[in-house]
Amino acid sequence: MNNFTIEEINLLSIYNEGGKQGFAENINAALPYMDEDMRELAKRTLAKIAPLTENEYTELAIFAADEV
Repeated sequence: MNNFTIEEINLLSIYNEGGKQGFAENINAALPYMDEDMRELAKRTLAKIAPLTENEYTELAIFAADEV
């Protein structure tokens, strides 16, 4: 399975709603409002979740860094 950075996991925890599809929809809706660095992080995160099945996505431990 893909290794996610802390920043990517934090992004997943913020926009994680409705599974893999919901995350992708939420992040794509937010892209126009992000600065360049955040947009790059979001696109990299989307690319990492793209090959995952819905089951693999739901098995990810998605917790904000301060919740661990």
